Amino acid sequence: MKAILDAVSTWAIPLLLAGIPLYALVKRVKVYPAFLEGAKEGFETGVRIIPPLVAIVVALGMLRASGALEELAGLLGPLTGRIGLPANVLPMVVIRPLSGGGALGVVGDVLRSDGPDSYAGRLASVMAGSTETTFYVLAVYFGSV
Repeated sequence: MKAILDAVSTWAIPLLLAGIPLYALVKRVKVYPAFLEGAKEGFETGVRIIPPLVAIVVALGMLRASGALEELAGLLGPLTGRIGLPANVLPMVVIRPLSGGGALGVVGDVLRSDGPDSYAGRLASVMAGSTETTFYVLAVYFGSV
């Protein structure tokens, strides 16, 4: 069974890369013009989603630069501490749905201040690795529609 899985995993991508153009040739599809049309649509989609992405990045930058996240963490820290969420990890809860890069910055701050083996460091790392930038993805999807 392992040998079969190894063979499939070795040949899957090359077969797809060769098989799709061959299938198009058999169906007499003009591959290059179809590729150009898809690239054109992709570029147009990219242009349409730029404004929502810029809005998210600017709003997140304003939150971090203003100190609002730190104030929020200070205010909610005593409450979240009771459920096991340290105050310095709280900005991660706010930023992660908006920006992966911003969340990575928060993780870096937590790791520098508390250390990678601390509870806060492990919690921030797990949150970064197991959550999605939900609102960012929604902005991309809805911006492209």
